[in-house]
Amino acid sequence: MSRNNQALSALLGSCVAVFWPGALTFGFPGVMAAFWQEMFHVGRAATGLTIFFMLAAVGIFMFLVGRWQERYGPRKMMALGIILTALASMVAGSAQSMLYIYAWAAMNGLASCFVYVPALTLVQWWYPHKRGLAAGTTSMVFGLAAGIMAPAFGQGLQILGYQNLNLTAAILTIVCGLAGAWACRPPPEWSIDSVEKARAGSAEDDSAKANGADDADVADAAKQRTTIIRLTRSFTVKESLRTRSFWLLWLTWTLAGAAGVSLTVLSTGFGLSLGLSAESAVLILTAFNLTNGAGRLISGILSDRLGRNQVMSFAFLAAGIAYFALPWSKELFSAALLAAVVGFSFGTLFSVSAPLIADCFGLEHFGAIFGLTFAAYGFVAGPLGPTLSGYLLDMSNDNFLPVFLYLGLFSLMAGLCIRWVVPPEGS
Repeated sequence: MSRNNQALSALLGSCVAVFWPGALTFGFPGVMAAFWQEMFHVGRAATGLTIFFMLAAVGIFMFLVGRWQERYGPRKMMALGIILTALASMVAGSAQSMLYIYAWAAMNGLASCFVYVPALTLVQWWYPHKRGLAAGTTSMVFGLAAGIMAPAFGQGLQILGYQNLNLTAAILTIVCGLAGAWACRPPPEWSIDSVEKARAGSAEDDSAKANGADDADVADAAKQRTTIIRLTRSFTVKESLRTRSFWLLWLTWTLAGAAGVSLTVLSTGFGLSLGLSAESAVLILTAFNLTNGAGRLISGILSDRLGRNQVMSFAFLAAGIAYFALPWSKELFSAALLAAVVGFSFGTLFSVSAPLIADCFGLEHFGAIFGLTFAAYGFVAGPLGPTLSGYLLDMSNDNFLPVFLYLGLFSLMAGLCIRWVVPPEGS
């Protein structure tokens, strides 16, 4: 198989692998929130905690998965993530209380780490000169899956029942996910053996120089190894933590992440507050998820051409304006349109952050550094977004105005922060 075909196979395999984890992460909680409230006799704050547990697991394990994939390779990580996703659906299907749902959320967040980080890493290895396109395509499927499956989850709940819906999701996750992971072979130059040999070779260069070896021979060997592992300047995790750009990225993920993920659990409830039927209200979530998914490819391509910072800043500022306008939306069309703007911003955060991190810190330790920035989304965005908004709604009798105003402010602040993220000096 030619290199181009291998690259395409890995890209398609990554997209297939992330489909069901994406659908369950972004689509399932929003569709099931009202059902869980009725089933377990709880309020919005309790269902909002679902996202907290999911994101907390993401915050804990995203960095660790980035480290582990350097040792075990992307394919093994992705296969494990698929199995965990299916097991999580079985837990949700047997739920007897909200504690089971929180366990599902934590397992699903953990599983998404094992699939998403290796997939993003792999496609950027195969497409080093089109990282925005490659990362955007994979991230698009991860987000768009929810837009496709959210209505199907709602219909499946009516037709199959809650337990059978979760069982079906588990089976489809295993079949599709493992098939996708099988196709995700890394490029030869990024195999574990090649990278380890290259690192060992760098130590041999130092030893050879100390023993008086010919400088030209040492330089030629070093050049070959650099070609093999495709490293120009890769920061270690410790080096990246000393840069201003890393912490601005961390703050961006906190603010834009909280603003974006909140609408996954607020959109259907907001539609119901407008007097829409459940079937119509879920279309607001569908609009959010469609642009959250499809917009990732668009923003990824634009970031290759116009610059990562410009594209992200514009998207976050647009989301802020949309949030400010949402409280005055009184019909399905306008609410769905504004939710779509927020969805595009949220998708841009996911798709463009990955190549921006690679631009700033290199690809060798991309997974671990990306995992650390993602920790802001996991640990802080959840409490500031879905959890806080749920409490505010419970306290104010479903008054969405203050919630949408503070989420809009978060988006505007993220749009300013991202403009200052640049490759550190010496990169």
